Amino acid sequence: MNMEQQLTGEFINAIKSCYGAEINLKAVQIQKTKAEFDGEYTFVVFPLLKVSKKSPEVTAQELGEHIVNNSSLVTEFNVVKGFLNLSLSSAAWLNTLLELSDDKNIKNEDPQSIMVEYSSPNTNKPLHLGHIRNNFLGYAVAEILKANGHKVVKTQIINDRGIHICKSMLAWQKYAKGETPESTGTKGDHFVGNYYVMFDKYYKQEMEVLMNDGMTKEEAMQEAPLFKEAGAMLRAWEEGDKEVTALWEKMNSWVYDGFAHTYQTMGVDFDKLYYESDTYKLGKNIVQEGIDKGVFYQREDGSVWCDLTSDGLDEKLVLRKDGTAVYMTQDIGTAIERYNDYKVNGIIYTVGNEQDYHFKVLFLILKKLGYDFYEGLYHLSYGMVDLPSGRMKTREGTVVDADDIM
Repeated sequence: MNMEQQLTGEFINAIKSCYGAEINLKAVQIQKTKAEFDGEYTFVVFPLLKVSKKSPEVTAQELGEHIVNNSSLVTEFNVVKGFLNLSLSSAAWLNTLLELSDDKNIKNEDPQSIMVEYSSPNTNKPLHLGHIRNNFLGYAVAEILKANGHKVVKTQIINDRGIHICKSMLAWQKYAKGETPESTGTKGDHFVGNYYVMFDKYYKQEMEVLMNDGMTKEEAMQEAPLFKEAGAMLRAWEEGDKEVTALWEKMNSWVYDGFAHTYQTMGVDFDKLYYESDTYKLGKNIVQEGIDKGVFYQREDGSVWCDLTSDGLDEKLVLRKDGTAVYMTQDIGTAIERYNDYKVNGIIYTVGNEQDYHFKVLFLILKKLGYDFYEGLYHLSYGMVDLPSGRMKTREGTVVDADDIM
């Protein structure tokens, strides 16, 4: 028996108890509650006025009170004129989910191959409250799709390179004095995250000195010695420096050990891992393809852009003047590689709504480049988690830690 049938039975019982009247099942009008009102299901009480001999509001009020007091399915009700809106109890939702879980006869006449991306953390810090929300949302969608007969690939792209990663590396190199997660008894991702926070602490001290000497904040951000050292470390990593690469591999391994423990506690898993250190150069070869097709154009300084103004967007940089790729270039290449790897019908990106515009641009560029799989790309957007003081910032130590919550 589905929820509407159960509630209808409760409604008929309430009519009999309140007014001593038997009512035909066909006379019951039940519908989904409109979005602007509280509740999940709504009963229309106008046809009952001959039985109740009372106003619509009073009739709905009396029936609502009886149902709430005598049913485990409903916790609250509200009355809007002649409409009785009912809010379901946790027990009702649980029973519904259990019934769905027991149903092994779900069939899908058109099963699809779908990739779901979620989590995708940085390797300079542990997972936090926002990551919990992202993981549970992405994993739930993947499991629902699987339960409905689709072939699902659960994936993430691990952001394991860039200036933010080098900040943790540099801080450990300068201040750790050989400490390790083992020697301090600290979980690996937390250990590395502590040095990311430490970098920011000393970086701000250097900036303050420079600003006291007359620099603007923007100038001090670029001229602080620590920032310059981190930039030099990033360039050395990109050039394949053995010492920097060894440090990068060691610290990332600490983080991966920590992530694995957190994911196990969450109960989520992945079928395929992509790493930004492998994908950051992807898409650069697509740039020339885009120029040849007239989708991209090159400016005098050598930078390459995509003009999307006719589509209501702006002009988007896809290659810097020094020939280095930007995130958009990387994401174009990664999307193409994923499609080639799995020939999926669709990719679901579980990413917060601060990236809404980014994905609009990404999908549109892929369409203009002639990649038909763009039609199956979907941004599963959701609101960000903020603290009363504002957005969580790992570098400032203002995060709600995932391990602590769990």
